[in-house]
Amino acid sequence: SPMTRVLLMSIGAAVLGSLQIGYHTGNVNAPAKEFFNVTWTSRHKKFLQDGSLTMLWSLAVSIKDLGALLGSLGVKGLADTFGRDSILIANSLSVLGACLMIISRATESLEALIAGRLVFGLFCGLAMSLNPLYIQEVSPTELRGAFATLNQVSFASGIFLGMVVGLDTVLGTEKYWALMFSLSLIPALLQFLTLPFCPESPRYLLINCGKEEQAEALCRLRRSTYKVQNELMEMKEEASHAQSRVTIGEFFIKHSYKQPIFIVLIVNLGSQLSGFNAIINYSTKIFSRSGFENPKYLTLGVGAVNVTFTVVAFFLVERAGRRKLLLIGFLSLAICNLLMTITDTLLHTAPALCSLQVLLVFILISAYEVGPGPISWFIGAELFDQPARPIAMAFTSMLNFGGKFLLALLFPPLLKVCGAYVYLLFVTVALLALSYTFLRLPETKGRTFDEIAAEFRGTECIPLHNQSGFNTFT
Repeated sequence: SPMTRVLLMSIGAAVLGSLQIGYHTGNVNAPAKEFFNVTWTSRHKKFLQDGSLTMLWSLAVSIKDLGALLGSLGVKGLADTFGRDSILIANSLSVLGACLMIISRATESLEALIAGRLVFGLFCGLAMSLNPLYIQEVSPTELRGAFATLNQVSFASGIFLGMVVGLDTVLGTEKYWALMFSLSLIPALLQFLTLPFCPESPRYLLINCGKEEQAEALCRLRRSTYKVQNELMEMKEEASHAQSRVTIGEFFIKHSYKQPIFIVLIVNLGSQLSGFNAIINYSTKIFSRSGFENPKYLTLGVGAVNVTFTVVAFFLVERAGRRKLLLIGFLSLAICNLLMTITDTLLHTAPALCSLQVLLVFILISAYEVGPGPISWFIGAELFDQPARPIAMAFTSMLNFGGKFLLALLFPPLLKVCGAYVYLLFVTVALLALSYTFLRLPETKGRTFDEIAAEFRGTECIPLHNQSGFNTFT
């Protein structure tokens, strides 16, 4: 087995960040919204109008994604300067954000809650790029995708945990919602305690810092001396082909990065704008419209399915490969959205279709998490060489959180204007992502970073699937 205790500890310490992000994604609830109304009334001696309350609450919820967009801008600087320690620097923002959210109730400060969400958003933008970057750089080639998928498993688990804790029968009450926010400090503290004992990324030490002797720390991550020597040789080969540094401007104009940039763009926007976020954000409303009496428990079912199929992806990604899972995922998303259009249109005349609609929601969630969900977060790290990898991950984070923010902003008015036909927009996006993935994305399973980068260096402006040896369809 290529796994060692140090490797497993390193992966486990890194994914604690995405657990915190998922937790604060799933636990925003009505008692905190009511806090806005009560605090405003106490401060100004008048009630907030429903429209104003909705706007203020929407700002508090969506500002996390805005913060994540801003946080993504700092990924390159932190990763190039601090390596593994950049994860700990980002983690301090999580602690600060959680503390602001906790004290908001005691101080009756709306501003503290909104500021806490913004600061936590900065952490989200950094952590969701830095974590998979570190995981991929310390993982053996044959397990690189599986370990990167664990980041999504942790994220989905955090969402489900946040949903459970946010129930009004647990901590989602007016009395305990501030305590609910504090629970994210537990994984944050665990990360502070464990990550300093994990080795620095050998790729960062050798390629970024030129410290070949320190890169021998790879021995702590691998069992086989033979494997260590092979990986060191591959890293030196990659270093010989790469620039010492790549600026943001060079990243977007360099010819060998052109195809990878478009692949990352299409895969990530296809993942975020193909219906998953609309369904998971509005699943309770969808179930209520279908006539179910306790839609929040069906929403918990959505969270459980979400976690289950990220675990399935963990076992499949190194067997089926990234390309095949993305193709299956995008095709399934397109079909599910088409069927959602049909069932939503006929629901008023055929109420019995409500059970089918619930099933379609579950299938759509599973299709996303088996392929596009986890793979979109780490495919950028595999398609670029070491100097460009932090920028690629920052670009990935901006696309993901930008897509979430855009969908949260546009879906309600689109639903009002288009009705059930809004799902046809998701069908279109999924089919476009499917087509581009089929034509352009190579299979990266089992290939070293240098082998992947070499193909893009040698196939500029030429369709990749026509190149002998590229193995796009294997």
